[in-house]
Amino acid sequence: MTSLIINGQPLRFDIDPQTPLLWALRDAANLTGTKYGCGTGDCGACTVEIDGHAILSCQVSIRALEGAFITTIEGLSNDRSHPVQQAWVAENVTQCGFCDPGMIMAASVLLKQNKNPSDAQIDAALPHVCPCGVLPRVRRAVKRAAAIMAGSGGVAPVPPPDIPPAEAARAVPALKARP
Repeated sequence: MTSLIINGQPLRFDIDPQTPLLWALRDAANLTGTKYGCGTGDCGACTVEIDGHAILSCQVSIRALEGAFITTIEGLSNDRSHPVQQAWVAENVTQCGFCDPGMIMAASVLLKQNKNPSDAQIDAALPHVCPCGVLPRVRRAVKRAAAIMAGSGGVAPVPPPDIPPAEAARAVPALKARP
């Protein structure tokens, strides 16, 4: 069994240790916010935070992550109040929404490391392939989130969708592969 800390919860996976983290999250842990995009590490849709770094979950096996601390979009905030999530809505970034979880996770890691990133630094940290053309809004949202984190530029809380965050992010102690 492989043991990980996902969204603050210790989880043990009783599945093939070579399983990519993406599929362990989606299929075994039922954390479907992390998206499958290309499977080759080119698009960024599957980005999660692993031990403080933005990592493509389709490119790393759970075996390589034994004991790692992983945060998915479901664990970023329990009420969708993280500054990046709030800024994303305030700047109307979302088009189709498919890339959003990966970009939000990459942006949150960037802002932990750099409190005031330039456009070039934002572009380098979020090299996601998004055909919707939202890059200018992504840059504004990252800068707005930075301002919120610095204590200015706040936004009104976004009402959550119909699914409560606790329900969406629930976890089971020992997870097994589906038959």
